[in-house]
Amino acid sequence: MISPALTAALSDWLDHQRALNGAAANTITAYQTDVLGFLAFMGQHRGRAEGLGPLSRVTIGDMRSWMAYARGTGIGARSLARALSAVKSFYGWLSDREGFEPTAVLSTRAPRFHKKLPRPLAEDAAVAMIEKLETQTAEPWIAARDAAVVTLLYGCGLRISEALGLTGADVPLAQVIRILGKGGKERLVPIIPAARDAVDAYLRLCPYPVDPDGALFRGARGGALSPRLIQKGMETARAQLGLPATATPHAMRHSFATHLMTAGGDLRAIQELLGHASLSTTQAYTAVDAARLMEVYDRTHPKA
Repeated sequence: MISPALTAALSDWLDHQRALNGAAANTITAYQTDVLGFLAFMGQHRGRAEGLGPLSRVTIGDMRSWMAYARGTGIGARSLARALSAVKSFYGWLSDREGFEPTAVLSTRAPRFHKKLPRPLAEDAAVAMIEKLETQTAEPWIAARDAAVVTLLYGCGLRISEALGLTGADVPLAQVIRILGKGGKERLVPIIPAARDAVDAYLRLCPYPVDPDGALFRGARGGALSPRLIQKGMETARAQLGLPATATPHAMRHSFATHLMTAGGDLRAIQELLGHASLSTTQAYTAVDAARLMEVYDRTHPKA
């Protein structure tokens, strides 16, 4: 139900996002899925193939119908807001190229939703997680590997994809390393001694040679380590420690940021360390800090 011209336009827009805006591969896939879903609905809604001409005549009523349909399929408000953002971006780009008025689409309001606060671990729980990973695997080198990866997440604020993206050329780890993050954005990250020690311990035990062009962290058969193996290791460890299901690899990065904030870290500095494009993303940690403060207040000053 989507015309060849519109398919080509979508492909061009995705290329634009990839090349000029530095969108990551996962982001491009999400954009494509969201916009294709919108275009497919419009084709069915109007009962004909959706091309460039009909798309220029989309009304506010059409947009409301699409959003109602999407919610009816079980899509949550957060996901729908993300899809609408992708549609608006595509529509704005297309209207500039084709010369039509995009107001009906661009003025559509996103559904309201409550932003979820990051769920960090307490400091002792984060340390216990790393210690448990060091002992829960029969193979000492695998235990050292898992502990090294999670130490980089908690000690340096890396994303798991960034930690697993390190290569043999990155070792021995310097005091500060350059990380290529989301959207190809580079940042400098200080490596704490505990993280360097953990990586060194892993390298001493790893049975595979370190290849400058190969992955630093290896799977049992020598290939690049899958993030799923770290997730599974943490699932086992959190069950043994009695930690909630929110104790994931990404929660270790949240914990890094929250604990820095609690210790008086500067918001702008933490933004740089995390590689957040927007300060508003980092500001979520101030809300976490305030929420934890209120929990302590409520426990120590119970209401009568």
